[in-house]
Amino acid sequence: MHVIVRDNNVDQALRALKKKMQREGIFREMKLRRNFEKPSERKAREQAEAVRRYRKLLRKRLEREGF
Repeated sequence: MHVIVRDNNVDQALRALKKKMQREGIFREMKLRRNFEKPSERKAREQAEAVRRYRKLLRKRLEREGF
């Protein structure tokens, strides 16, 4: 991952880097890898995330259709 520092403005470059890392999901992955997660817990978490994504998709669809 690369970020260009313009005019020695490190603060702006750091903000751009954090935004890129947030979009890529790096912070989330670091948080998940901080502690060991049992395979059964991982499977349950991933299924819950899938349900959450699906419900969000349905809400967006209903919102677009005007219900």
